[in-house]
Amino acid sequence: MVPEQRNHFNRSFTPEKYAKFLSELALRCGTTISFRNCETPCFFPAALIDKMVRYGKELVDQLMSSPEYMTASTASIPAEYNVPNETPHPLFIQVDFGIDQNLEPKLVEIQGFPSLYAYQPIVAETYRDVYALDDASLRHFLTSTDYWPLLRKAIVGDCDPENVILMEIDPYHQKTLSDFLMTEKYCSVKPVSLTDIRKRGNRLFHGDVPIHRIYNRVIVDELQRKHIQPAFDFRDELDVEWAGHPNWYFRISKFSLPFLRHPSVPKTWFLNELPEIPHDLENYVLKPLYSFAGLGVVIGPTPEQLAVADPMLFILQEKVDFAPVIATPHGGTKAEVRIMYIWLEQPEAVMMIVRMGRGKMIGVDHNRDLEWVGASAGFVA
Repeated sequence: MVPEQRNHFNRSFTPEKYAKFLSELALRCGTTISFRNCETPCFFPAALIDKMVRYGKELVDQLMSSPEYMTASTASIPAEYNVPNETPHPLFIQVDFGIDQNLEPKLVEIQGFPSLYAYQPIVAETYRDVYALDDASLRHFLTSTDYWPLLRKAIVGDCDPENVILMEIDPYHQKTLSDFLMTEKYCSVKPVSLTDIRKRGNRLFHGDVPIHRIYNRVIVDELQRKHIQPAFDFRDELDVEWAGHPNWYFRISKFSLPFLRHPSVPKTWFLNELPEIPHDLENYVLKPLYSFAGLGVVIGPTPEQLAVADPMLFILQEKVDFAPVIATPHGGTKAEVRIMYIWLEQPEAVMMIVRMGRGKMIGVDHNRDLEWVGASAGFVA
């Protein structure tokens, strides 16, 4: 999208550089990366990213300032996962945008849950170093604040890092292990499996170490699919802080989309509130409310698929045709840009994640057999 940067990168690319990028990335992260990273980073004009950052803040503000929405989202939290002592706002927010034919950002998803905050800077820096992107005007951080102390403050708070954990389900076998290891390296917070946590009274422990704060990375959808029963109840009044209170996973999610009124948001309905089945379903997307990585998403659903879906747990959204704005040796490629926020005093955009694809779906799990697609980093030029 920045022709000078794009053309220079494409001309200078070699398969050897890409192989070095992958090996260097794995070396820096201390583990094999189990999802596809793209051959190229993306170069975006500042005006476009600034607009995405502004849109993301407007969307969050619209939700947080709406009593109607806050009441409705309270009811959306499943009773068995309604955690006490909810924070006034989410700590981490992700807003995903595609880019349409008019080069306008269009909302794909919004989520009040952490993403790859420790891994993504390493990806960007590895692209920069291996491909010698020495243009001083290129930047991958969106914040002027020193990033790592900011992230550490969000995750650790005022606690001793020894008493803070990154909580996941079997973290050493997750695709995002690289992010967990980088969180440990830069924030001194160990990844701990939910199944290894024990409760004594109203306190939680990992072994004999008391847990004072939890950086929560457990996705409820996975917890339910795997029928995991932790040693504590999420509804318990626990003596613990949450770095990312679990209720925001439900409050700011695909559940939010039908409530949003914004130029960047395609029309969206809860399936149970759909006034009538559109005659052109090929122009719509069926999405489950609480799943990650495109699990359960159907592009161009049939009436039969609408009938099978639980209408209380799905939305139907107008499909936006994202433009193939990234020029690659394999043709134009679509890019989905995730603007990542940390909310301490106010929502602050800090990083980007970019996912590139040429199929119907852009996520890394849906383009694994193609080249010049997959997870990537964004630089503002």
